[in-house]
Amino acid sequence: MGATLDIFLAILLLSSINGGQGAPCSVSEIAVDQARTGDVVEGKPEYEVTVNNKCECAQSKVFVQCYGLSSVEPVDPRVIKPVDAERCVVGEGQPIPRGARIKFKYAWMTPQDFPVVSSHVHC
Repeated sequence: MGATLDIFLAILLLSSINGGQGAPCSVSEIAVDQARTGDVVEGKPEYEVTVNNKCECAQSKVFVQCYGLSSVEPVDPRVIKPVDAERCVVGEGQPIPRGARIKFKYAWMTPQDFPVVSSHVHC
């Protein structure tokens, strides 16, 4: 009985340390959505991408898979920047608070996928 109470108290303590939220957030709580803007740049359709942190905690060092980020129009490197042949960093790696939306546009023949590959949670 004593061991059960100790386990219960440990779980309660860990839950209160994390604000009662349970496990910290993960990359699945960063939503990446995109849509065509309707504009055409150099004969290529333009897309607007929105990165939204749905976690209660800020997340920094958000990396997405981008394979070099192909675009015929300039993309602000402060918003998204390739760091190697496969990944891009979002928002210069700075913390993205809950509900914050980071947006950028690019123009290319086909839409690109930007799956989130990693982030650092700040609770």
